[in-house]
Amino acid sequence: MKYILIMKEITVLSGKGGTGKTSIVAALASLAENAVFCDNDVDAADLHLILDPHILEEHQFGSGSKAFINTNVCIDCGLCEQHCRFDAIHRDKSGYLMVNPFQCEGCRLCERICPVEAITSEQYNNNSWFISDTRFGKLVHAKMGAGEENSGRLVTNIRSKAKEIAEQEKADYIISDGSPGIGCPVIASITGTDTVLLVIEPSLSGIHDARRLFELVKSFNIPTLALINKFDINPAITSQTMKFLNDNNITVTGKIPFDTRFVEAMVKGKTIIEYTPGSDLSLVLTSVWKQLKKDIL
Repeated sequence: MKYILIMKEITVLSGKGGTGKTSIVAALASLAENAVFCDNDVDAADLHLILDPHILEEHQFGSGSKAFINTNVCIDCGLCEQHCRFDAIHRDKSGYLMVNPFQCEGCRLCERICPVEAITSEQYNNNSWFISDTRFGKLVHAKMGAGEENSGRLVTNIRSKAKEIAEQEKADYIISDGSPGIGCPVIASITGTDTVLLVIEPSLSGIHDARRLFELVKSFNIPTLALINKFDINPAITSQTMKFLNDNNITVTGKIPFDTRFVEAMVKGKTIIEYTPGSDLSLVLTSVWKQLKKDIL
């Protein structure tokens, strides 16, 4: 059997949510051999819902510092409350000044202006990341707390761990499920990746956001392929999408029709390949995987 000597990373992205990106990643996971998987959509991770991971390791991830007021030292001068630009300092029911961690931005201004040093900044660990086993291979994924930031740093962290595991296990591929859009977690997902698979749905917002995302990926000089999902829901927009892809020399790996079997498969915790082996959907996705492997060599 021929093995790829250098491990390659494939990142699946979409310009907007709801394009079916995670279902596509799960399908690729069931087709890939000797791969490690990474869910970079840390703000709303859902790949685990299909891959059903068994958690092997759990780690905390600091999301920055938050202010804390020691009421035993505080002289109730109110300077911190007056100067907090994020309105994060309030009085509790007992009248004591306290910090709302969901509003605190960790700027430490209150700590610096407190005349009696009653305020300290503490590392706020409200995020977790995991190394898990799945029926297809190792999965590195994360869970962010409500309202937490630094998702880009968390993506960088789990991608680094996925690469470490892939090197240890001599994996041929890392397949990553990226966040929708063009924000920090997306930038953290594509930096240094080998290939991007752009999943597009034929809608006005779908093609608009796909254009923005492609401009971002192009700025990193990353080879890009595309997959049009639900291509039959709007033939006119599909034609526009094909023109956009052809004009930018983006290879179309496949076109998938709208099909409720994707939802049925998710409900049963299966990939579409497992749920409908040998179906037209499985054949298209198998062809997509072959094209990705060919392109990334």
